[in-house]
Amino acid sequence: MNPGDAESPRGWRGGLAAKWPSIAIVLFAQVTAMAVWFASAAVASALARSAPLLGFKAAMLTSAVQAGFVCGTLASALLGVPDRFDPRRIFMIAALGAAAASAALAMLPPTGPGILALRFLTGLALAGVYPIGMRLVATWAAGDLGLLVGLLVGALTLGSASPHLLAAFGQFDWRTIYLVAAGLAACGGLAILAAGVGPNAPRQIRLDAGRVSQAWRNPALRLANLGYLGHMWELYAMWTWLAVFLAASLRMSGVADAHGLAELTSFAAIAAGALGAWLGGVCADRWGRTTVTIASMAASATCAATMGWLLGAPPALIIAVAIIWGITIIADSAQFSASIAELSDPESVGTMLTLQTCAGFLLTLVSIQLVAPVSAALGWPGAFTMLAIGPALGCIAMVRLRARPEAARLAGGRR
Repeated sequence: MNPGDAESPRGWRGGLAAKWPSIAIVLFAQVTAMAVWFASAAVASALARSAPLLGFKAAMLTSAVQAGFVCGTLASALLGVPDRFDPRRIFMIAALGAAAASAALAMLPPTGPGILALRFLTGLALAGVYPIGMRLVATWAAGDLGLLVGLLVGALTLGSASPHLLAAFGQFDWRTIYLVAAGLAACGGLAILAAGVGPNAPRQIRLDAGRVSQAWRNPALRLANLGYLGHMWELYAMWTWLAVFLAASLRMSGVADAHGLAELTSFAAIAAGALGAWLGGVCADRWGRTTVTIASMAASATCAATMGWLLGAPPALIIAVAIIWGITIIADSAQFSASIAELSDPESVGTMLTLQTCAGFLLTLVSIQLVAPVSAALGWPGAFTMLAIGPALGCIAMVRLRARPEAARLAGGRR
């Protein structure tokens, strides 16, 4: 297909020479646009200081965003939005919408249902950012899909770690956090227009809601999605509760500033996942998607099953295990998306990626909320062992996928 052909991917500018500049723009736009989501933890901390009579739990700020994201991705998948329209325009509109919702938060009192409704709308808008960014990156893949998506996930991992750094060192007014995040999201939404669409983009297709059922009817896609669900069962619950566990453990160890060190360690552990995402992409393109996902989930499940028993252990040991867990828990994430992209029909890749993300984040709403009651009943060993069940089952799904003939389509035949 030549760039000048009538059926060339819309927006393919500059040929392959535009690949890495476009990837860099997408990475920048993704991190800045998603700032409105990642700001939740820092905002929750600031709200607790400025509004002690807050009428709802701070954790609901994040849950509201995730609930909106799930609804948005489900609607997007059913309507086939990622595969029917220019991904850059979808991204821009969604990022600007998320920015507007976040900016409006700074104009409201920090109590009542209004703030939760706006956080829900923020998540709804972000459904047009994260999966659409993955779809856009995938259009540039040429034997390096694992690396490209790994870079994207690595950048987002760094962004998700930033609130812990703010909590460790900073004292910020919650309105300022929302306004800064909104400004960053707006910048990302405008910047994405400078990116090109790669040669793997499909031609515009008609709406076909039946495509959604491929995610379950196709055995290979079903197994890849089940592996992803096992991964997601653990990931966001670990990111949400790690700092709480570390603070409790460090206090038992006699650390003077247990909270500060716990937040700093959480930042280091989650941010280290960026290295894991990059390494996972490099290794998966070289040795296979199922190889990397199985090894990564086995390692993270081991860390999860071990960590709870280390409550009150020497700080150096706790910190080391936390960082290893942070690296291994995300090293496989991008490879599930890459697998879906390689196993799906070309004209359905965007829809399948969006549906996968929707199911994964829906599951996180369950696992995040279960940690508190399980830890109250069985302690931290029981809570974290519960999280280990997800990647353990995910390993089984990927072993089964590896044995299927469709697995030959993964990473150029490297299963």
